[in-house]
Amino acid sequence: MKFLRDLMDKQKPLFEKGGKLESLYYAFEAGETFLFSPNHTTGIKGAQVKDAIDLKRMMITVVVAMIPALLFGIYNTGHQHLLATGGTAGLWDNFGDKLTTGLILVLPIVIVAYAAGGMVEAAFAVIRKHPINEGFLVTGMLIPLVVPATTPLWQVALATVFAVVIAKEVFGGTGMNILNVAMTARAFLYFAYPAQISGDQVWTYLGDKVAIDGFSGATALAVAYNAGVDGVPVTEALATHNSALGADLFSFSNLFMGWIPGSIGETSTLMVLLGALILVGTGVASWKIIVSGFAGAYIMGFVMNLFAVNEYMAMPPQYHWVMGGLAFGIVFMATDPVSAAQTETGKWIYGLLIGFLTVIIRVTNPAYPEGIMLAVLFMNVFAPLIDYYVVKANKTRRLQRATV
Repeated sequence: MKFLRDLMDKQKPLFEKGGKLESLYYAFEAGETFLFSPNHTTGIKGAQVKDAIDLKRMMITVVVAMIPALLFGIYNTGHQHLLATGGTAGLWDNFGDKLTTGLILVLPIVIVAYAAGGMVEAAFAVIRKHPINEGFLVTGMLIPLVVPATTPLWQVALATVFAVVIAKEVFGGTGMNILNVAMTARAFLYFAYPAQISGDQVWTYLGDKVAIDGFSGATALAVAYNAGVDGVPVTEALATHNSALGADLFSFSNLFMGWIPGSIGETSTLMVLLGALILVGTGVASWKIIVSGFAGAYIMGFVMNLFAVNEYMAMPPQYHWVMGGLAFGIVFMATDPVSAAQTETGKWIYGLLIGFLTVIIRVTNPAYPEGIMLAVLFMNVFAPLIDYYVVKANKTRRLQRATV
């Protein structure tokens, strides 16, 4: 590393003020701080530091929290491929083949997302003449985890560029965005290229092989919706779906573990909850948003049971927790400290409404079977309004106490 440090020090004068490449200083600075810890402090005097965490450590903590979901997603991608093509019977059979298939499909998506977003970040840093921050470390990982493993790489790049520019940079960059950037990328893909991110054919990679007889690539949400249309109890439909692949494919325990078709990082509620423990334990994410988000989904699921006019509405509320990307969206998207509510009371309201809206969208609107995407983006827009009225209510109470 000393050789690399010496090389960076030798080239640095070219990028500093007065150097030939002065205009590219912040691009150079980004590479330097990525490789080495900065050699400057917050300030030379005065109390500057509130605690031991900075933006870089916060972003790295979120990335670490996503690693369980990423690793599981890689393996599950290969597992679903072999399961659909008749190449395996057990979860851990053909471990090497599953892992290899998953890596071949998932790693290029991660690399493309980081490369595309990184270039946009570097370009805006040079244009605006400010250092590149670490905000995209999280977004670059989130985007691959919320798309199917079959998503074309050029679409991943296009969605990443669109989301970083429209949802982030136009608002001023990291810390200024109104919408969650990764969820904006997924919404872009959903509305611009629906054939590659919806339907039954995109969630399981088949390659050049033919699926076994009786195979259906439908997700649990699609099965639940179709059960409501057909008048079949959802639990019964889930238990019998894809019986050729195993009678328990969509059992509650399997849904919780994540051995099901879906987006790369969203299938395993268990892995998502492990990430939640890391985020809450380190103080990076608000447990209030997570708890209220899950509670809101359960409450609305229970309300749907009371007024059920079809079998989908009558589905046990806890199934909403383990189907689709609700858990992933609440833990990693809804808790975004920039686009979420900031007041403590507002966090409870914000999380509850995300849970409510997710179930409402799922059950009542067949065009959007995965309600968490629209619910998070919708509440991102209303988060400042929630905080405004919470603060206003606090002021009113204080004024009333002062006049008594």
